[in-house]
Amino acid sequence: MNTADQYLKAIYLAQRIEDGPASTGTLADLLEVSPASVNEMIGKLEDRELVDHEKYKGASLTDEGLERAHNALQTYCIIERFLANVLEVEEFRDEARALESVIDDTVAERLDTIIDRPDQCPDCFDAEQDCCELLELEASGRAD
Repeated sequence: MNTADQYLKAIYLAQRIEDGPASTGTLADLLEVSPASVNEMIGKLEDRELVDHEKYKGASLTDEGLERAHNALQTYCIIERFLANVLEVEEFRDEARALESVIDDTVAERLDTIIDRPDQCPDCFDAEQDCCELLELEASGRAD
């Protein structure tokens, strides 16, 4: 997953949180970057017709941007689930964030054959909690 896909994923999640266009501030917080970096990337994504941006309103994904964001979120969920369920990494969320930018589609597809991913993935991802709701339930059930 490349940087553009990480931004698309963040816009997708921010739109769910804000129930509308994603604000620069929310994106900067989600991505842990400066608002200036967000504005620069939004411009590039708009040039590629992946995002529509209205000044002072925010960014919204185009149909193609939405598809790419959905795929990026699914890849992230695959990584997270692999780390948590197969490797039993305690800090799976931090590790997944670190790995998402270097795992390509081929590796993600191969990891997906190893894990037991729910059919509703990635729609089970809670944007406000920044985690898969089902994975959180499984992890809390393991602790009992």
